[in-house]
Amino acid sequence: MARYSGPVCRLCRREGAELFLKGERCFTDKCAIKRRSYPPGQHGQGRVKVSDYGVQLREKQKVRRIYGILEKQFRGYFETADRMKGVTGENLLFLLERRLDNVVYRLGFATSRTEARQLVRHGHFTLNGRKVNIPSIQVKPGEVLQLREKSRKITAINESLEAVVRRGIPQWLELDKDAAKGTMKMLPVREDITMPIQEQLIVELYSK
Repeated sequence: MARYSGPVCRLCRREGAELFLKGERCFTDKCAIKRRSYPPGQHGQGRVKVSDYGVQLREKQKVRRIYGILEKQFRGYFETADRMKGVTGENLLFLLERRLDNVVYRLGFATSRTEARQLVRHGHFTLNGRKVNIPSIQVKPGEVLQLREKSRKITAINESLEAVVRRGIPQWLELDKDAAKGTMKMLPVREDITMPIQEQLIVELYSK
């Protein structure tokens, strides 16, 4: 399946949660799920009995949509997390959090992960002084992400940095706004991921 290119507000309504896919719009009264908190479509307001499998599937789809990952790639992350030491569900979330596009978003250089992925693809950042354009790169503790000199006048990036206070920066990252760079201080922990995610349901789904 190709990457979804339709109206992203429908995805939030389908999952019944704010996924913050639309940037600053998600923090305003224009947010679709605040106006219509039921699934899209003509049967959206009907009563639907959801099975255990359905609950697990929806949780997996929700996390995929939050991070903008296709199914095959998401399954690969799960298999990697399953081979790692520790709790599989938490390992999965840590791998997703350490993606370069997510780090760009978390540091406030973009208002959404989709926008962050585009900025990375267009080569606006360096990692440890080297130009990068692969959104899935796993950032490691101690590595420095910096906005390239020629990209510092981009209005959208500057506006996003000014608005990052609303979203907050997690403790495992450090932002130097004046130098337009961020550092990964440590590995993320479960408490840093504040989205309403029940990762155990995903583990149960893939363990069948």
